[in-house]
Amino acid sequence: MNQPVQKNTLYVGGLAEEVNESILHSAFIPFGDIKDVKHRSFGFVTFLEKEDAAALMDNMDGAELYGRVLTVNYALPERIKGGEQGWAAQPREYSEVLVFGLMLTHGFERQQQEEEMQRIQAENRAAMQAAEELHRKKMAQEREGEKDEEVEGKDDPMARVEAYKRKMNNSEILRE
Repeated sequence: MNQPVQKNTLYVGGLAEEVNESILHSAFIPFGDIKDVKHRSFGFVTFLEKEDAAALMDNMDGAELYGRVLTVNYALPERIKGGEQGWAAQPREYSEVLVFGLMLTHGFERQQQEEEMQRIQAENRAAMQAAEELHRKKMAQEREGEKDEEVEGKDDPMARVEAYKRKMNNSEILRE
């Protein structure tokens, strides 16, 4: 069941979600006149000349577009629904297994993304709690220092002036 390739139509895989038909057309027009562009989560680009398609494939297979690595190959001819080549010819269980497998793959990827987000959020919460605890300790130490200064300078007016100056210097440092 070897199908001949279409030498002027290319399959483009690995497209980012932001990529649409207009972007594909703009990215590939430097290689030659484009007859047609079709896009889903992958694309098909049909050139007027086979040489232009070959140039695109040589230059863009493995290249990046919108941060994603492209896969560019010659496209296989479209399958006709029904008959010996289409999905209708496959046993029902085969197509159900494919769909179920795709659903599992998508669900697994989504679960991994959610777990990664939860891990990052937990790390952020822990970092915030540690920073808050450090701030509380620092404030408690400052209050303790103020109390010690008050006790030391209760009877001595010069000691009170010195404690006031230290307090003002500490508050200026904290504001910076």
